[in-house]
Amino acid sequence: MAVSIRLRREGAKNRPYYKVVVADSRSPRDGKFIEIIGTYDPKKPGHNSTLKLDRAEYWISKGAQASDTVRSLIKKNKKQVADAPAEAASEPPVAPAPARTEETPTAPEPSGTETAVGEPTQT
Repeated sequence: MAVSIRLRREGAKNRPYYKVVVADSRSPRDGKFIEIIGTYDPKKPGHNSTLKLDRAEYWISKGAQASDTVRSLIKKNKKQVADAPAEAASEPPVAPAPARTEETPTAPEPSGTETAVGEPTQT
């Protein structure tokens, strides 16, 4: 069985959205698949894909062939993952804000015109 990693089209007309799937190469584009390993939204600007890189590497190690677009997505996601720790290391750690200690409001004191039983007092 020849396995490929390719895109499965979803979404509406003129609004494509893809899932990155591992599928038998003989199955249709939007047909049966083995595993979903990510998503790709070509209409979204910036970072527009998510991938489980560990699963992609696993399937490639087992002999799966990635399509050209999926190969490109894997490369971009690997680069982003490599850049993320470098950015986190360069930023100073943010100290947590000091805890605010607010006093709980107390119940208002009785005005002295009534006693605890509700009878008026002599003033």
